[in-house]
Amino acid sequence: MAYAIKTEIEDPQAETFVFAGQKTMYVGKHIAEGDVVFLFASENEGGQGLIARGVVTSSEPTPRRPDLERQTPRVS
Repeated sequence: MAYAIKTEIEDPQAETFVFAGQKTMYVGKHIAEGDVVFLFASENEGGQGLIARGVVTSSEPTPRRPDLERQTPRVS
C-alpha cells in the first residue's frame, strides 16, 4: 500500500528521512515496513511539494493520549 507524509523537511536532498510522531494521511496508522511512502515538503513551511518516493524500513504507532477525545493517528 502507498502512503503520504506532508511535513517540514529540512534537507530535501538527504538519502534517508526519519520522522517522529508524524501525522499521516489516508489511513496512515496502518503504515508498515515495506510500504511505499510519498514525501511532501509542506508548502506552508516553505517546501516544494512532492520531493521523494521511498520505502518504509520501520514504523511504530504513537501511543494514544487518554486526555484527548479525538487524536490524529501518528507514527514514528
